[in-house]
Amino acid sequence: MTTPNLDFVTPQIATGGDLPQIWDDLVPAVQAWQDLGITHVIDNRVEWSDEDAVAQLAPELRYLYNGVDDAGCGQPDHWFDDGVAWARQALVDPDAKVLIHCHMGINRGPSLTYAVLLDHGYDPVEAIEAIRTARPIAGVLYAEDALGWFHCRNDVDPARRADDRRRLAEWREDNWIDIVRIIRDIRQGGAGQAA
Repeated sequence: MTTPNLDFVTPQIATGGDLPQIWDDLVPAVQAWQDLGITHVIDNRVEWSDEDAVAQLAPELRYLYNGVDDAGCGQPDHWFDDGVAWARQALVDPDAKVLIHCHMGINRGPSLTYAVLLDHGYDPVEAIEAIRTARPIAGVLYAEDALGWFHCRNDVDPARRADDRRRLAEWREDNWIDIVRIIRDIRQGGAGQAA
């Protein structure tokens, strides 16, 4: 069986990287998603979409193309709105399993996963800790954007906003990872890649 590039953060929510681009590798990878019970896929890559291939190979999988650039300069609220609303609707079904992915599973997929966890009542530090525990290569670069989005959408009071930002910043300082090295290792097929 093909080992998919994903990790479950909760029993219903996974995050990870994309499918292989070679058809002979793509077919077993989509089957591996199905074998793991994935029912919904949120694809956050602006540079590529597997929507047509997934529709052909597994038409029962629900697919949201929610592409956004991974330029490191912040993500817009509408990106979180669209992805979180779609995940929220999917997760009403207790048998649903949602995969939230990007290219490598380092920033965009884990960051939208973070927003989904916040939407599901997770504490900001517990949410990022759950993602990093499940997927040690997750940088979750846009967690601060997700947190700001969550605060605005839920009219969180200023004192709690400040406390949440402070605690997230402290967690980042205590749990720093070298994202540049991880990306380089993945591109070279090395140890940084998730199993």
